[in-house]
Amino acid sequence: MRERAHIALGSNLGDRVAALHRAIGAIAATPGIEVTAVSSLCETAPVGKLDQPHFVNAVMAVETSLAPQELMSRLLAIEASMGRVRAERWGPRIIDLDLLTHGETVCQTPTLMLPHPRMRERHFVLVPLLEVSPDLHDPLTGEAYRDILSGLPQTAWGRRLHADHG
Repeated sequence: MRERAHIALGSNLGDRVAALHRAIGAIAATPGIEVTAVSSLCETAPVGKLDQPHFVNAVMAVETSLAPQELMSRLLAIEASMGRVRAERWGPRIIDLDLLTHGETVCQTPTLMLPHPRMRERHFVLVPLLEVSPDLHDPLTGEAYRDILSGLPQTAWGRRLHADHG
């Protein structure tokens, strides 16, 4: 059975835009995954650890036959192949791939939580997520993500760069 899943992408080291394009290509080339939409790229300030370069972020929607844990394993393998080193929490990174949703799956294990536990509080996730899936809702609460976004404090969250992924 195929499920619609959403993946957040971020980079704040090196050529950030090229890193996102490379990750998008690697995800698209993964058996069992079909990319259906990719948001605009957005430049955003870091969260958590503030003394680091700004990020370029995006969200992609995919159709996948992979189970959630298997999809997350593939994303971690792509991060590793691109040189991601997990040295410090919320520290700088060449690439960050987060599985946000996987159909209506609700999952809480030591290695995977769905929906992603912090996506509800992050403009830089919700804005591009709603660009690719405007009617998406939280499978835990049934609440529309657009309503969750409108309830967040109105702060400057970043700027849209472009939508060209070719």
